[in-house]
Amino acid sequence: MKTLIVSVFTLLSALQVSWGQYNSCAAKSEIKEKVAVEQRDENTGETKIVYEERKVQNIDTHGNASGNQYDLAIDGAFEGQTIVVLQFYTQDFDFEAPKAALKEKGFSVYRYSNAPPSPKELEEALSKACQLWVISTNTQLLNDEHAEVIKKFFYSGKGVYLWGDNDPYHADANFLAQKLVGVSMSGYYQGAQNVGFKSDSTSSGMQKDHLITTGLEFVYEGITISKMDDPNKVLKPLIWSTDGNVVTAIYEDQGQRLILDGGFTRLFYAWDNAGTGRYVKNAAAWLVNYERFGELVLGEELKK
Repeated sequence: MKTLIVSVFTLLSALQVSWGQYNSCAAKSEIKEKVAVEQRDENTGETKIVYEERKVQNIDTHGNASGNQYDLAIDGAFEGQTIVVLQFYTQDFDFEAPKAALKEKGFSVYRYSNAPPSPKELEEALSKACQLWVISTNTQLLNDEHAEVIKKFFYSGKGVYLWGDNDPYHADANFLAQKLVGVSMSGYYQGAQNVGFKSDSTSSGMQKDHLITTGLEFVYEGITISKMDDPNKVLKPLIWSTDGNVVTAIYEDQGQRLILDGGFTRLFYAWDNAGTGRYVKNAAAWLVNYERFGELVLGEELKK
């Protein structure tokens, strides 16, 4: 039997199916698709069509599969869902690029800049949100009352993303991380590189085949970054930076989801570098915690 390839076409684009709010490639970092191949029998000359799985050929300049169909969530999956953003670091950073990326998946952004709202106003905003993102600056702006509001939100199963950066730009990230799960971040490390997959033989890279790393073979680590300090080992590393430390980690326990990140510069510096837009979209989709809330996430109960 001799194989003769006479035509190859992508099946997934023609037969695209989704798993709930997720694309069919969910939790696959390296995207492979089925292609149709015509096989010819050398003896009889008869041909038949078989399907083979091959790595997708349509990739971007950084080596990641190109196209929103390779993100974790389908476009518009979370229409009507709101992300509250407390953005305390604002220098040369208007959040427009992340906002546009998140909109592709249906998310709207309600953002407070430079200073937090009152605890009462924050609680009201969070009552209409599916997740909270906090982007720290070098001084702590949140107080214990804010923390109690955020703890209640987090314990209910709603997602929280805590963004810090190199010392000392992680004040509120550390304040909340300690309150929520007993961890922190520290350090001043030079990054500015793209990383691939983490393996036993490498000190840097990202966790392969996690929902957040769907469609990502390479991701930008940020410029100058910090590392996770996790004395009780409650976090799961997601991205190891080129200095060998964990720059991004997740917490997932008892139906609660949290992401801690020591490289917020990737949100605005070199935005078009490897994987940032997809990473942001995937992270937000994961923090919705759809696996816990199911169709409630898309129902009227959260569309207030």
